[in-house]
Amino acid sequence: MEKCSVACEYYSLSFSELNSLQQKLVEAAKVATSHSYSPYSHFSVGAAVLLDNGIIVSGSNQENIAYPSGLCAERTAMFSANSQYPESAPIAIAIAAYTNGAFVEKPITPCGACRQVLIESEQRFNHPIELMLYGEKQILLVKNVSSLMPLSFDF
Repeated sequence: MEKCSVACEYYSLSFSELNSLQQKLVEAAKVATSHSYSPYSHFSVGAAVLLDNGIIVSGSNQENIAYPSGLCAERTAMFSANSQYPESAPIAIAIAAYTNGAFVEKPITPCGACRQVLIESEQRFNHPIELMLYGEKQILLVKNVSSLMPLSFDF
């Protein structure tokens, strides 16, 4: 038997440490939270995907009373980007969450289903997708989605 391990490398930084394009992407994710339909959880999530053609596509979580018929912000944004710009590789995604009248202090991470969708987008375009996970007191920067879910489903 061989013991193995996996690790996730990330950076913890403040908004001012992001470059101007990263800041723009985070701001787009924050704005996207206002388009959330979350009457049940009252937890609004926004995501913004930067494509290699320079376009930013946003999405927000969309809940439904017939749970789990809703969809997370990350998948809403990525599916929209892939649908509208099928030849453009996603190169970064920012995620923000808003609840109880404020943005969360600590960043949230994508659920497993969203991670799998994002990983497949990395594989589809053979290009890493950088993640910026926004929190008022901390932003996590992950250089690629695969490092968030190293033992993902693969084909």
